[in-house]
Amino acid sequence: MLLINAGELDLQDAPVGCEPEDWMRFDKEITDAGVVVASESLADLVTATRVEVANDGKRTVTDGPFAETREVLGGFYVIDVPDLDVALDWAAKCPGSRGGGSVIVRPIADF
Repeated sequence: MLLINAGELDLQDAPVGCEPEDWMRFDKEITDAGVVVASESLADLVTATRVEVANDGKRTVTDGPFAETREVLGGFYVIDVPDLDVALDWAAKCPGSRGGGSVIVRPIADF
């Protein structure tokens, strides 16, 4: 799984270091390679809702945003590749790895 953390934003709240065309090109390339199992972009952080359940079962629901961290999950790709090196290559090609953003490569658990 490629977890895409948002990078810096310019004055128009657009990602620095990549244009929408970069995302479209990357999405086409990785889709055409036949390795994409699933992918989605996430809506703006302010639309997020956090749910926590205490040990007593009491539920706490908090509306976003949660600005305590600089890393904000912006989307993901689930890919099917033969090994970590190939996943790292795709992560490096992803526009989300530029402009202060990052891509976390994390395997899916095999149960």
